[in-house]
Amino acid sequence: MSRLGERFRQGGIFVWFSGTLLAFCLAMILCLVGYIVAKGMGYFWPSPLAQVQTSEGPVLGEITGHEPAHGEETEKLQFRVGNRDVFGQDFRWIPAAGLSTPEYPKEAVLIERLEYGPFIGRVASLSHEGQTVATGTSALQEALKHLPEAERLRHHIQTIEKGQVGDLNRRIEKLRLSRHKLEAKGDVAGLQALDAKTADLQSAYDQLQTSLEQSRAEAKAWTLSLQTADGQIKECPLGSVVRVVPANALGPFGKVRVYLSRLWEFVADDPRESNTEGGIFPAIFGTVMMVLVMSVLVVPLGVITALYLREYARQGWLVRAVRVAVNNLAGVPSIVFGVFGLGFFVYGLGGTIDKLFFADSLPTPTYGTGGILWASLTLALLTVPVVVVATEEALGAVPRSQREASLAMGATKWQTLWKVVLPSATPGILTGLILAIARGAGEVAPLMLTGVVKLAPAMPLDSTFPFLHLDRKFMHLGFHIYDVGFQSPNSEAAKPMVFMASFLLLLVVVVLNLFALNLRRKLRERLGGSTF
Repeated sequence: MSRLGERFRQGGIFVWFSGTLLAFCLAMILCLVGYIVAKGMGYFWPSPLAQVQTSEGPVLGEITGHEPAHGEETEKLQFRVGNRDVFGQDFRWIPAAGLSTPEYPKEAVLIERLEYGPFIGRVASLSHEGQTVATGTSALQEALKHLPEAERLRHHIQTIEKGQVGDLNRRIEKLRLSRHKLEAKGDVAGLQALDAKTADLQSAYDQLQTSLEQSRAEAKAWTLSLQTADGQIKECPLGSVVRVVPANALGPFGKVRVYLSRLWEFVADDPRESNTEGGIFPAIFGTVMMVLVMSVLVVPLGVITALYLREYARQGWLVRAVRVAVNNLAGVPSIVFGVFGLGFFVYGLGGTIDKLFFADSLPTPTYGTGGILWASLTLALLTVPVVVVATEEALGAVPRSQREASLAMGATKWQTLWKVVLPSATPGILTGLILAIARGAGEVAPLMLTGVVKLAPAMPLDSTFPFLHLDRKFMHLGFHIYDVGFQSPNSEAAKPMVFMASFLLLLVVVVLNLFALNLRRKLRERLGGSTF
């Protein structure tokens, strides 16, 4: 008892207790991340297609779930049967009792399409402009040969629609707004020149539409006749096919190739089918850009506030009250910041900017609606207490001797702050920025009111002048997880997307924090091993 009491008085037992709790927390975090990665990454691996006989007929699909017998409930198997346009659902629970032994036909294929989800069945025939070219197995081989050309045409169509057609529409809209100004001034010569420019743009637009129609016709020239397990026939243009996966005929290298192709599509492509298929690149891009804009806004705001409170403000009850208020801001629910951002930034500042600079576009708002600028400003206000506190601590850690030496050399107070204090405090400021990034990147509630959307038609950064469009709405990984997980009409198909989007959000936060940590490390080395 005496030895135990001695350890208790020295605090050694608390050290071991704290270390045990830390190890337990780390283990839970690793288990959670591992579970998310396993559930998400495993989705892209091509599963075999099993065919069974039931009392209602044959069923062909991927076995995706198993429910053991419990009480009066019998054992069930979940099949991903696809063919939503035929059966009305992607997944079916089938009682295991009475099922035949699963077979794995080599000719079975999973065809990923632009619409209606995957088709699971067999390729009956391939036709070109109404003429049958091949049937059965040869039809599948011919379809695989022509699929790259169909993909090229589809990407060509998407590039024209999103790029050139969108750019022409914006330019025509600008000319329309300019016409209102010239009509108000009565500038006849200017109107004539404007009409000539509009005619040229309209001619270019008509030519693009003609080219698009030709490309769409070429994409629909090749047609697949697909057959379900129960014999129903479905026609599918080859241009609508994203990927053909003969799952039961793939070897190890073929499965790896399909896996990597799906994984790259998820990271680099746009979403489709209510965000339950395709990629999430716009959400990744929007998340990173929002965090960067937020960081650019929050650092000056937080540093200036901390500099005033620490270096210029006369210490007293008022400054102490301000510090208490700043600290209390960290405990305000994030949705409150969202409401403030909607009222002050969107309706207040945005509405005023529209009246002053974009009056010709009204009643269609430009900045008087949600956008990435207002969302970033709202999150900057949300995270500024973290930066203020970290900056004040960093400023207080700068040795007083450095300040006095600078002042003794004839430098002004501002020169001392700018040349001596701030450089020495920069690693501490970056610590606050790291914490702000970790807090802001995962917030969703304020973004729902200030600019995030389910699907953004155009990203805030593109090749169109002025290149950076801070008024545009954007996608965000956090909101994407909420939308797919809780608002999707196809919850079973959405589950893997939720896990993968969660993993990518964690990865984005880690990468951004590692970048900031590396920058802080380099600054510490340059400042000769500063400890703050």
